[in-house]
Amino acid sequence: KQTEVSEASAGEIVATAKVESLAFNIGLFSARDEKPFAPPKLPTPLVSKAVAPTKRGDESRLTDALRRIADEDPTFHIRQDGETKQLVISAVGEQQLRVILERLKTRSKMELAASPPKIPYRETITGKGDIRYRHKKQTGGAGQFAECAITVEPLERGVGYEFVDKIFGGSISQPFRQSVDKGVQDAMKKGILAGFPVVDARVTLYDGKEHPVDSKDIAFQTAGRQAFHQAMEQASPVLLEPIVILEIAIPAKYMGDITGDISGRRGRVIGMDTLGDMQVIKAQAPLAEVQNYSSQLQSMTQGEGFFTMEASHYDPVPSHVAQLIVAEAKKALESSRSE
Repeated sequence: KQTEVSEASAGEIVATAKVESLAFNIGLFSARDEKPFAPPKLPTPLVSKAVAPTKRGDESRLTDALRRIADEDPTFHIRQDGETKQLVISAVGEQQLRVILERLKTRSKMELAASPPKIPYRETITGKGDIRYRHKKQTGGAGQFAECAITVEPLERGVGYEFVDKIFGGSISQPFRQSVDKGVQDAMKKGILAGFPVVDARVTLYDGKEHPVDSKDIAFQTAGRQAFHQAMEQASPVLLEPIVILEIAIPAKYMGDITGDISGRRGRVIGMDTLGDMQVIKAQAPLAEVQNYSSQLQSMTQGEGFFTMEASHYDPVPSHVAQLIVAEAKKALESSRSE
């Protein structure tokens, strides 16, 4: 039975119709109220999947359908990962994700491929490199000529990229120095180890040559790109992986199991605390090792444990692990080229 009311108080459940501007977390309050209610604190989505339609042409339909679900459920998030080029959906738990994927299948009549999201690895250098590279191309018409000499050296983690122009005199014209910079930045989009973005490097341009007729922007971009790749080979390149901070709340009886499990995931405990009757473990671990931690923690603690996770920083990948990642990345690249 429905009963019309002229007003409602906090705690009452009411329904409205034909108010399109209403959405989750919007508070309704009278003018005499000094301030609205604070929105509820929602759980952080911890389980993610990369999704894609199996049928070509359904990408736009999939995005629209996911956005409608996100509007209905504030604990469900979607994002387009700029580095891995994947559409990633996140929810509080595995069950929630399964329900959402089933809804997409039945409501939108779409078949989806779901997989763990790719890890956004990066590459950097730990040493120095010094290269002089000449690009010379002669065809039937106008040719291309560019020569640049650069050094590369590592920067502190998180600084990014720095280009230093140390050319004195006019060995390379100013516009062509900018072309070398463009070429270097283009090369850094895909590193030499496994094709991941290169970060935290300083590139110094200190010499070069140009031709009065054959030198042009594209020639110096090519020279900068090739020079950086060769200099990176000299500069002891390494793979970087994202590290996350975990806060795991568990009954005390599971402490030994959880701390041992963290160590087995290449993680380390950085602190401990209590939360009522629960023990709280604060730890750092590689994202690659805890992507499916939600279901694994539930299994280890019989459903009594819970955790939060947030991004922290990037660290070098151990060499034996890096070899496997590089081999897998090269295999995937070869597979994509053969398709």
